[in-house]
Amino acid sequence: MGILFIILACSTWAVDTLIRYPLLGKASPLQIVFGEHLILSLLFIPFFFKSFKKIWKMEVSHIFSFVIIGGMGSALGTLAFTAAFSKINPSLVILLQKLQPLVAVSLAKIILKEPVHKKFLLWALLCLIGGVLISYQDIFPGLMSLDFSASFANETAMWGYILTMIAVVSWGASTVFGKKLETEGYKEFEVMGGRFWMGFVALIPVLISQGQGLPSDGEVWLKILALVGISGLLGMWLYYHGLKKISARLCALAEMFFPFCAVTVNWIFLGKTLDVTQLIGGGLLLLGSTVIQIKRY
Repeated sequence: MGILFIILACSTWAVDTLIRYPLLGKASPLQIVFGEHLILSLLFIPFFFKSFKKIWKMEVSHIFSFVIIGGMGSALGTLAFTAAFSKINPSLVILLQKLQPLVAVSLAKIILKEPVHKKFLLWALLCLIGGVLISYQDIFPGLMSLDFSASFANETAMWGYILTMIAVVSWGASTVFGKKLETEGYKEFEVMGGRFWMGFVALIPVLISQGQGLPSDGEVWLKILALVGISGLLGMWLYYHGLKKISARLCALAEMFFPFCAVTVNWIFLGKTLDVTQLIGGGLLLLGSTVIQIKRY
């Protein structure tokens, strides 16, 4: 059942894109992400009062975990990933992002002491192949158009690689430390509240340094509010509820359902059909992740 909750979370993030991308024409990515964290932080104030004793006695290691999932996973990772698109070919960004499960699996072994069996690696490889096939329309056309006579090691390109890897490490670490907090007794809403508040705090100096203010358009705030409800509250609750039931390494693989959910949403709402390659990719990903959960690899 844990995988199902992660897939449902991916579905809410996919629906989120129907609102988020058109919104980029009216507000910057930083304004949108900051606006989401501002509203979510306000909404979670009552939960902080309810959990005040637990927060007051919080260990340093717990604070560090919240910094990872909030400051890195929720804020820094999202901004770095967005900025990378302006530095290098977007297809390279998407392809490099597929390294995220490898980061999560490695950290899960180190931090959570989760065992990594050889059979897990084989089925995980099948999931990675499936994830690449799902996103092939975003990856391969861009890769085929790359100019190999150009330098891939110039300063702009290097910054693109660095930003992409910052996002990959941030999101992979966020999965692992989110699981760590849940194993240490934190409930879904407590983890969510800490994530959003840490993300909000991390974004304040970024917003100030960039000289950007809050959006002034009421329509923009209504759409940000919709994002808060769909992917912020519902999506993250489904995600952490699913993460509680499965290992961090399996969760990282299940997150690869996001692009499949995205193309499915585009098919339903925008009439963009799924092709055979994407369906095969989705099947491989579902098969690999299901076997891993059933066999507990």
